[in-house]
Amino acid sequence: MKITLKDGSAKEYAQAMSIYDIALDISEGLARAACAGEVDGEVKDLRTVIDADCSLNILTANDPEGLRVVRHTASHVLAEAVKRLFPEAKVTIGPAIDEGFYYDFDAAPFSREDLDKLEAEMKKIIKEGHKLERFTLSRQEAIKYMEERNEPYKVELIQDLPEDAEISFYDQGGFVDLCAGPHLMSTKNIKAYKLISSSMAYWRGDSNRAQLQRIYGTAFAKKEELEAYLEHLEDIKRRDHNKLGREMELFTTVDVIGQGLPLLLPKGTKMVMKMQRWIEDLEDKEWGYVRTKTPLMAKSDLYKMSGHWDHYKEGMFVLGDEEKDKEVFALRPMTCPFQYYCYKNTQHSYRDLPIRYGETSTLFRNEDSGEMHGLTRVRQFTISEGHLIVRPDQMVEEFKGCIALAKYVMSTLGLLDDITWHLSKWDPENPEKYIGEPEVWNETEAHIRNILTELDLPFTEEVGEAAFYGPKVDINAKNVYGKEDTMITIQWDALLAEQFDMYYIDQNGDRIRPYIIHRTSLGCYERTLAWLIEKYAGKFPTWLCPEQVRVLPISEKYEAYAEEIRKELARADIDVTVDNRSEKIGFKIREARLAKVPYMLVVGAQEAEDKTVSVRSRFAGDEGVKPLADFIDQICKEIRTKEIRKEEVPEEQKKA
Repeated sequence: MKITLKDGSAKEYAQAMSIYDIALDISEGLARAACAGEVDGEVKDLRTVIDADCSLNILTANDPEGLRVVRHTASHVLAEAVKRLFPEAKVTIGPAIDEGFYYDFDAAPFSREDLDKLEAEMKKIIKEGHKLERFTLSRQEAIKYMEERNEPYKVELIQDLPEDAEISFYDQGGFVDLCAGPHLMSTKNIKAYKLISSSMAYWRGDSNRAQLQRIYGTAFAKKEELEAYLEHLEDIKRRDHNKLGREMELFTTVDVIGQGLPLLLPKGTKMVMKMQRWIEDLEDKEWGYVRTKTPLMAKSDLYKMSGHWDHYKEGMFVLGDEEKDKEVFALRPMTCPFQYYCYKNTQHSYRDLPIRYGETSTLFRNEDSGEMHGLTRVRQFTISEGHLIVRPDQMVEEFKGCIALAKYVMSTLGLLDDITWHLSKWDPENPEKYIGEPEVWNETEAHIRNILTELDLPFTEEVGEAAFYGPKVDINAKNVYGKEDTMITIQWDALLAEQFDMYYIDQNGDRIRPYIIHRTSLGCYERTLAWLIEKYAGKFPTWLCPEQVRVLPISEKYEAYAEEIRKELARADIDVTVDNRSEKIGFKIREARLAKVPYMLVVGAQEAEDKTVSVRSRFAGDEGVKPLADFIDQICKEIRTKEIRKEEVPEEQKKA
């Protein structure tokens, strides 16, 4: 047989060979480093025997798929360590994931001390250097094998496999696990690993099933790579909005108020107010929107008309019982049908369109309790919602305008490079989830695809992610942990106008159904705030900061001048405070730095006499002494233009 290698060279063998033996034939060093083989593009275990012509790429831990094998084997080592130290624990599943691995156990919760003990036990197992031996059993034999070991979760997994499935196991020195592989040849090939954390999980992700304990870990080919990753995790912890936002007193949560119902504290509220005022002025003054204010709830009749009652009721907060109450209400999960009735209040001609309605909308969605997280997944939130009522011939250009507005907003916030674009389509395999005919869906999806292509925006297509009434563009971003959330949506709706009997009068006097664009320009304010906290690690652009300037008098003698400065800055709409505490100036400066205040104005005898300020900034350190008027002009321009200043503090000033 002929084996074509990655570099184009070929090896010929007269008999069948395992991938490992082929690697060994090429070089002993390659065999030692080998983790798996890629045979005709498919990743295979090193023990796989090749008996026909093929292409072969030997994968090492330097290859993503090779590293996954290292991590997968590390998860099995973790499982063995758990069974050694906690014999009553039941094993479930333990896959490799993008940044490491996890394993779920039916056991008592694991503490950090437990994880440290497990790491030490893993070290022993790795040092023992057990070979991993693969073997297979018939279905009945496999079930009996795991029943004898009192592993009910493995029995269930085997029972759910197809009747003709090959059921494989890996034995590492007596610890046996049900697994399809691939795996390393020996545990001693795991060089660098770390157990990161533990948390609760549900068996098979079902909240109605058993609660399990999940241990997360990671593994790398080299110790240096592991250390770099652990430093990355520390940076993530420093940036995590759920931690940093609370430390900065931007928001909090309270058990007696409820999960997914955060309290925005004064500083967080001020940031959201700044974004809200900016968006409302931007939409109304520059993009031609008109503003509405509509109720937070409505009778079920409205949601039945829109289709939300049939397609989204489980995600709504319903007030009342249809079987008992004459009228049933629900808190609104969206604003669209309310704004439709604003449109229907007046008859419109073709000359009136497009009409662009904007509203700062508070919405309510009954998210699953397991999905709640800080400000990114909540049950009450506020969005920059809008609906454009347009003629069909205006639809493409107006849709492009919505994309342009979203791009401008993201660019201004400094987030444009962090977003990804997605065309969210219907699922033709499950048409019952949607309204409208297939040809309408195909046509509207084609329009969006053409728009994104024309605008040269890289995008992916996601089947089954559309709203029930139309396809959409989802603009997504990842949080510090790598989880992707939708920040902005722009939806194409050619169907709901019919359900609400919306029309306009054309030039011939005929009633014509308009099209509708559902869109946000910034999205959810709470989620955007979370994103900004993590993006800037709390060091926000000056225009967004709840405290933009802190005046620091050197002593109480200069408090009067500090108050003069505060009044001047406040008159210029600058958010300013004065630190009048009886503390040394060095302490006050450090405190302002920790609070991530953009500008500190230090004032003493000379500044009071000359009507100047000594400027220290988060960006450039000591900026020198300036006339107060000059500083006000400088910061007002920075705020007005929403400039994002980069930090340029010299190293010696950072240490000072």
